[in-house]
Amino acid sequence: MQPELFFVGEAEDKVIASAMAGYDGHRGSIYYLAVSPPCQGRGFGKALMHKAEAALLAMGCPKLNIVVRSTNEAVLAFYGRLGYAADDVVSIGKRLILDA
Repeated sequence: MQPELFFVGEAEDKVIASAMAGYDGHRGSIYYLAVSPPCQGRGFGKALMHKAEAALLAMGCPKLNIVVRSTNEAVLAFYGRLGYAADDVVSIGKRLILDA
């Protein structure tokens, strides 16, 4: 666990955003970034991403990877505005527990 890579955004004593990052010594990852729907579009996600990027950079992380479903156009556009672009890779996976 890397608790220093878990970020929480608060407003008016309420949690309105969070991000969970990780660094394996080779690449950084953003596993989850969420902003409460009423608070979206107000810069909270961008602020958390900048905080995560700064923390990963301080750890010596050279590159950050984020997995986003190809159909999630709003999230892809969000990351595009932050300077992220699609890598020429194929993501593969295997279900270890089947969905019910």
